[in-house]
Amino acid sequence: MAYNLYKHNQAFQLESGEYLEEIDIAYTTYGTLNDDKSNVVWICHAFTANSDAMEWWPGMVGKGLAFDPDKHFIICANILGSAYGTTGPLSVNPKTGKPYYRNFPFITVRDIVNVNIILAGYLKIDKINTLTGGSVGGHQAIEWAIMQPGKIKNLILIATNARFSAWGNAFNASQRMAIEADPSFYDDKPEGGAKGLETARSIALISYRNQLAYNKTQSEQNNQVQDNFKAESYQRYQGKKLTNRFNAYSYYTLTKVLDAHNVARNRGGLREAMAKILANTLIVGINSDILFLPEEQYVMKQFIKKSELFMIESDYGHDGFLLEYTKISGIIANKFLQNKETIIQQKKQEDFSNQ
Repeated sequence: MAYNLYKHNQAFQLESGEYLEEIDIAYTTYGTLNDDKSNVVWICHAFTANSDAMEWWPGMVGKGLAFDPDKHFIICANILGSAYGTTGPLSVNPKTGKPYYRNFPFITVRDIVNVNIILAGYLKIDKINTLTGGSVGGHQAIEWAIMQPGKIKNLILIATNARFSAWGNAFNASQRMAIEADPSFYDDKPEGGAKGLETARSIALISYRNQLAYNKTQSEQNNQVQDNFKAESYQRYQGKKLTNRFNAYSYYTLTKVLDAHNVARNRGGLREAMAKILANTLIVGINSDILFLPEEQYVMKQFIKKSELFMIESDYGHDGFLLEYTKISGIIANKFLQNKETIIQQKKQEDFSNQ
């Protein structure tokens, strides 16, 4: 995967008080920045994605799509702790000359946002027309809009929340337990914890979809089947697929990033924190999402002043933020991009936008 790399050769202080001696920031841009720098779209990616938004969000980023490089200057940075170029557990610790592995420090969403802020400074971006993200990308977007409210004009939060739930914590704890149960995780080598990571991914997939989605796509058509079910093959395949492109140390680190997400921390509460957001805000929820419940979208709508909420009907659960691109792009086009030719496929819009 090709990306740009900015090497920030200064100490970077984490929210915990610890420091990284230096950080690498991998990022990808599309399009051209206009003269008044008013066409910036900053996309914050989700859990195991990367800076190439065209790769993992192909229905949303590209010519003629919601985020069009012919119209917008699009930026996406790989998140701190990840496996795709930005400093993470497999990066070399300057103090030891060896990769961090399990010694990579505890990081938070706010640390990730501060890395984005450093990159924005390097790119001489002083205002963002549209800041968006789904899932963990939404965590970054809402934090950034709180941390630098005057910099963000439009904010799009998709299938996310302002505080990660106990339900989500339980899923992540189970995934970490799976990785911890793999003895090779303690070997501190690039492929360490691979079998545990396969199991962790299998657990995560259950939260990304739902019973309806599995029954629709993985049910057996042959009534005689008694073993080797499609659903099991799917889980094993997806687990192996992730281990071929990611590592257990970054995965373990990033589950803790999700767990710690809470915009209320040291800000007086959710209401006080979200009241700081000045951007025109579009919140998109998915009615069948069991990881980021629709109720959590209502909380954000309640506390963000200039916000609208749209709820998409989908069979895909949380993964709908990646798969329901026609519906999402239609809502975005109608709200922010004034592209009236885009077909809007949504239901109950009036009911939800009046909440």
